Amino acid sequence: MSSERPTLSVLDLVPVRSDQTTSHAIASSVALARAADDLGYRRYWVAEHHNMPAVAATNPPVMIAMLAAATRSIRVGSGGMMLPNHAPLVVAEQFALLEAAFPGRIDLGIGRAPGTDPVTSFALRHGAGGVSDEAVSRFPEYVDNVLAMMEPEGVGLAVNGRTHPLRATPVATSVPTIWLLGSSDYSARLAAEKGMPYVFAHHFSGQGTAEALELYRSSFRPSPELAEPRTFLTVNAAVAASDEEAEALALPQLLAMLALRTGQPLTPQRTVEEAEKVEVPEAHRPLLEAMRSRWVIGGPERARDAVARLAATYAVDEVMIHPVAGAHEGTEPASSPAREETLRLLAG
Repeated sequence: MSSERPTLSVLDLVPVRSDQTTSHAIASSVALARAADDLGYRRYWVAEHHNMPAVAATNPPVMIAMLAAATRSIRVGSGGMMLPNHAPLVVAEQFALLEAAFPGRIDLGIGRAPGTDPVTSFALRHGAGGVSDEAVSRFPEYVDNVLAMMEPEGVGLAVNGRTHPLRATPVATSVPTIWLLGSSDYSARLAAEKGMPYVFAHHFSGQGTAEALELYRSSFRPSPELAEPRTFLTVNAAVAASDEEAEALALPQLLAMLALRTGQPLTPQRTVEEAEKVEVPEAHRPLLEAMRSRWVIGGPERARDAVARLAATYAVDEVMIHPVAGAHEGTEPASSPAREETLRLLAG
């Protein structure tokens, strides 16, 4: 890889703080995408998660359309679409339409995890019995279910379409760049076999990255679309003017990940002040420290050096930043200034 600093990109889960509504969270992410565009970041990806109180990224294509329309040149994509949750034709139609609207700016990252709990996964894939030959006669019931899902309490509903030859969009002139994503060696092996770009979820797993990337590179078979292996690294980051402030800003997301890993109830993301009041059980402290050690947390120079070391360690020339910096009490709800500052300080 080059001796220069790596190119930077952004991963966004559209976090929802305890002082925010979904509308506030979306407004914050639109502002973050604009900041990333102005700062020269290469791409901005949004994840797919469902039924989580701290994550509003439930529908990547809808978010991508909003973010691409609000920015000028940054590539916008999914990190990723969880393909088992969707009919492939629907995903193809969505991203073909996005590429037609924003040619040369759309990435389709595909994953195979559910991105949610088992009950919600069932609702996504099989709820309400799926589609049957009775779908037309049951149309009023299905409309009721859709309307109910938009209510705060929600309802489970999934639709299965029949597979038959169709074009995703009538007259395409370009296609999105398609990436395979994963946190195990399964997708690394599949991407290598198919000659596709690949990204390992280092920000989520933090373990097995070197092995997955080596498997991908060593097994790669060139394809008409890609002659050589293409990959990059993802990492959680909280950067502030001082190391101490960065540590405080990272704590809300660290506690959220600790809750996820230890089966605790999930909540909207705490403010810094709320997080500082939480007593972490002694038995959980080693896990918290292990996660923290794999994140980029600190002042500008320390953080930029850490990102450069990660890029060098894994031989990549691009690093995708997941800005996890939280917010202090009293922050304007429709903003996430610490996430924007993380991007500014890393961009130098």
